[in-house]
Amino acid sequence: MTARIIDGKQMAAEMRTELKAEIAELKEQGIVPGLGVILVGDDPASKSYVTAKERACEEIGIYSDDHRLDAKTPQRELMALVEKMNHDPKINGILVQSPLPEGLDESEVVLGIDPAKDVDGFHPVNVGKMVIGQKAFWPCTPHGVVQMLIRSGVTIEGAEVVIVGRGDLVGKPLANLLIQKSDMGNATVTICHTRTKDLSYHTKRADIVVAAVGRPNNITAEMVKDGVVVIDVGISRVEDATKKRGYRLVGDVDFEAVKEKASLITPVPGGVGPMTITMLLYNTVESAKRAAGMDV
Repeated sequence: MTARIIDGKQMAAEMRTELKAEIAELKEQGIVPGLGVILVGDDPASKSYVTAKERACEEIGIYSDDHRLDAKTPQRELMALVEKMNHDPKINGILVQSPLPEGLDESEVVLGIDPAKDVDGFHPVNVGKMVIGQKAFWPCTPHGVVQMLIRSGVTIEGAEVVIVGRGDLVGKPLANLLIQKSDMGNATVTICHTRTKDLSYHTKRADIVVAAVGRPNNITAEMVKDGVVVIDVGISRVEDATKKRGYRLVGDVDFEAVKEKASLITPVPGGVGPMTITMLLYNTVESAKRAAGMDV
């Protein structure tokens, strides 16, 4: 058996086409979704990520209000900009790119964003609503994973899901989404982490394995059963002298070996990553619809 590849780039492109059509319809009603973006400092990875988000907004018709701030910007100035966006009717979603430079309090920034514009899904209000099954903005990467499963025809209801990683950005919220009593949930979820005594015991019985720990090739072929669905969220750099840049990107899963046992698997790169940005766009459109009083 060789796994079918879940192409995150293609899936993201399909969703963006759907969103572009929806935005065009909204604009006919005078509704223009808007995303406010704040980048503090000049971290190369953050700059690249923000640039990709800006291009994606332009591509599908979302208004983008971008602010690039110096790394030495004081907390009060950053918070003032966030508050300004909170009250700007043209802005439906606010993104403050993390990590922030040393000396800035990221928790204060998250708390300072209006939950109605928290399209990252990080504010405690949205997290709490998600946990108890109320309408909320779901964090982009976990939501992207759920969309990948559904759009690939994977049955989530009743599935044994093992999530390797208990982080606040992926592991915990994804577990909460998958156990919800909903069309996108009803799974039986186990969370494994660095203190799990026998990781293989859990992964071998899983119908779906989600790896999200940032450890290269952490999940091997011997750790999964035949026909498993594998979602690899992790991404790491490993040295590779054959590459011009001196390294290559790999996931948490030994892709070449595991794909021979899995039924479906995501590559790294080109898997979950493109879906994360797409779900940010999705949340921004949902926020615009809510602000317009549409029942969503």
